[in-house]
Amino acid sequence: MTTERYNAREAEPKWQAAWDERHLFETGPEDGRPTYYVLEMFPYPSGRIHMGHVRNYAMGDVVARYKRAKGFSVLHPMGWDAFGLPAENAAMEKKVHPKQWTYANIAAMREQLKSIGLSLDWSREIATCDPEYYAQQQRLFLDFLKAGLVDRRKSKVNWDPVDNTVLANEQVIDGRGWRSGALVEQRELTQWFLKITDFSDSLLASLDELPRWPEKVRLMQKNWIGRSEGLLVRWAIANPHGEGAASEIEVYTTRPDTLFGASFVALSADHPLAAACAKCDPKLQEFIEDCRRQGTSVAALETAEKKGFDTGLKVRHPFDPDWELPVYVANFVLMDYGTGAIFACPAHDQRDWDFASRYGLPILPVVAPEGADAAALVAKGSYDGDGRLVNSRFLDGKSVDEAKEEVARRLEAETLDGKPVGQRKINWRLRDWGISRQRYWGCPIPIIHCEACGPVPVPDDQLPVRLPEDVSFDQPGNPLDRNAAWRDVPCPACGAPARRETDTMDTFVDSSWYFARFTAPHSDRPTEPGTANRWLPVDQYIGGVEHAILHLLYSRFFTRAMKATGHVGMEEPFAGLFTQGMVVHETYKDASGAWVAPADVTIIGGDEGRAAVSASTGEPIEIGPIEKMSKSKKNVVDPNDILDTYGADTARWFMLSDSPPERDVVWSEAGVEGASRRVQRVWRLANEAAAKGALPGAAAPADMGEAAIALRRAAHAALSRVSDGIEKFHFNICVAATNELTNALSQALQVEGPVGEDMAFALREAAEFLVQIVAPFAPHLAEECWAALGHDRMVAETPWPEADPALLASDTITLPIQINGKKRDEIIVPADADNASVEAIVRGLESVVRAIGDKPIRKIIVVPGRIVNVVA
Repeated sequence: MTTERYNAREAEPKWQAAWDERHLFETGPEDGRPTYYVLEMFPYPSGRIHMGHVRNYAMGDVVARYKRAKGFSVLHPMGWDAFGLPAENAAMEKKVHPKQWTYANIAAMREQLKSIGLSLDWSREIATCDPEYYAQQQRLFLDFLKAGLVDRRKSKVNWDPVDNTVLANEQVIDGRGWRSGALVEQRELTQWFLKITDFSDSLLASLDELPRWPEKVRLMQKNWIGRSEGLLVRWAIANPHGEGAASEIEVYTTRPDTLFGASFVALSADHPLAAACAKCDPKLQEFIEDCRRQGTSVAALETAEKKGFDTGLKVRHPFDPDWELPVYVANFVLMDYGTGAIFACPAHDQRDWDFASRYGLPILPVVAPEGADAAALVAKGSYDGDGRLVNSRFLDGKSVDEAKEEVARRLEAETLDGKPVGQRKINWRLRDWGISRQRYWGCPIPIIHCEACGPVPVPDDQLPVRLPEDVSFDQPGNPLDRNAAWRDVPCPACGAPARRETDTMDTFVDSSWYFARFTAPHSDRPTEPGTANRWLPVDQYIGGVEHAILHLLYSRFFTRAMKATGHVGMEEPFAGLFTQGMVVHETYKDASGAWVAPADVTIIGGDEGRAAVSASTGEPIEIGPIEKMSKSKKNVVDPNDILDTYGADTARWFMLSDSPPERDVVWSEAGVEGASRRVQRVWRLANEAAAKGALPGAAAPADMGEAAIALRRAAHAALSRVSDGIEKFHFNICVAATNELTNALSQALQVEGPVGEDMAFALREAAEFLVQIVAPFAPHLAEECWAALGHDRMVAETPWPEADPALLASDTITLPIQINGKKRDEIIVPADADNASVEAIVRGLESVVRAIGDKPIRKIIVVPGRIVNVVA
């Protein structure tokens, strides 16, 4: 038996070096084994990893190590999402080139990630700012252009006046830029677009074929793609302004059933009729300009105060020519959805209700549950529930669906100027993806503009279009616009003076295909199709739910576009998706209200009377709510501090054991210390079992006593639970199963003196199973224990054991141990164990002794088959 503690500082670098020396995690050529591709969303190289990185990559590493042990050829790569504005901001603030800043950060974070002991294939490392990478991205762009999947046109864009760049709608949050926080403006610019709308049907329909995606993510994407069945309705203008003026307004609606609740018609500020009316109304023109200063995103429109301007126009109701409604220009109507005009039914749409309330317009309910007071239903807000039609003439009493059909049927039969008043139409919320960004640190768009020839693709033999390095950031705007030596080139088609495209690609392009590049990262083509098709789709993708729309939707589009251009053979990039929770921590404030970092706080007292004081002054510190770790609130724990103090395995163990992985994990010093004790316990038990157990490779004896069989049952049950748990991402249950096995092994090792041949075998088997099921979670500890058990081959090279079905029909049960109402441990006992036997085992548990300290045990309550409560 060893008396030494497990020394993480010595063990972890030793085993990391051993893995590297053997190239254990590099993915070789096809060798006949089944393939498995596990990938975590690659990080932005900010310079330091955070605890969210540790959790995210530890999850992927568990799966990679397990699948490798199960006989799969595993692809588990790492790269860097390295372009973007932070590097340019650093260039301006720190007077350092974005390239230098980025690569220095990559080097620092690479070493930090390696210290966690991740089984990554670093030979496939990529960075999106490497010319080797973005050369292939430029080839993809040109292939998409040839295939008709790229377009260039003028459009309204979200303009960030601080970052001086265009933002996608998804990058505008509450009307502000997602990075700068500046109020977004609208501008009209000529932009490059990827035609994601060409795949609207496919992107929507295929969501139902992704059963291993979270339902909430699929629903978010369905809502974003936004397929709707509706009706185009033509409203005759009762008082056209001037000769040749428009005589009608076409409206798209998904709620034709509410036509008799119509209160007004509203136009987008960009609608041609709004522009026509503004020509003779300066106040309307001023209102339109004010609308253009708000963001174009749905979020910006939803949160903005609802404002409008009465144009003076009136329209006739399609079912009643004597019923005239006012026409407004409104700030909440989008030109690029539907027709840029709506009819408003305030009783059943909250935006319309807010607008009507502001301007004193009618609010008439036309849908209500049977027996409800329709007027009271909408007195304080709109009603969007189901019901039957009221106040709707010939529609009264019909269901919503029946009313929709009746309205469509009648308006298709009605005519206005010889054309039907109504026409059924399918509409989509999804819009083409504008990728032009007015910044330097991004992938150059491989186009040259010639006055005679127009936009000309850069010839393939001139790729990549490299970013120039002689740029300055001493003035606002894109440095590429000011770099004449790079910008001004001859036209490839006619040789006349021409200019390079100075916009660069949205960085979401970079991350929309990197998973495919990992399959052949050094190819002189974007992919090697045969290799890509062998590995893709990614079997298990892991990352935050905050990427549910932008990154995942763009990646799904890119895979389809790459299939259309011959680079891959599938349409979906990720077969399985797991979205992990965040790492959160208590917040702390001093007497002045300033945030205080956890490292500067000392916690005193126990669970029932916790308090905090300053570690340096002893002054009281206020303990605030648990929130996502953030630099602004200083509730950040530096992974390096944890790794230096406890080691990587303890950090990994805690991250994976504290809560279900899809939920947030609350970081606490007590939790980390508990994980450290678990690590030490596994080390101690492995060494004790090595001393008492059989030699490696010993055969099972023919006869087994009850105690040996019980231990074997516990070992095989734990193995089965961990195998199943990893497959299902139930990592906290896996850790609980290892704890059960440590308890069973600990009980078996408490027998004094030598053991029989049967128990020696059971001890050896249980210890080996314990080390192997621990290995994906705490790999350095497992290697050290495996060596202590006398193995020459590393556990990372050892196949996963198989549970014996005959031993899974267990006659034991697991009982959780609660001390003063808080769970502290678990024990495995025979299913028919009496209360006295259970109580005796509990009194001898190390965890119980440690938890109660000097206090006497007042009583032990055994609830048969369910739980043990210790009251101290």
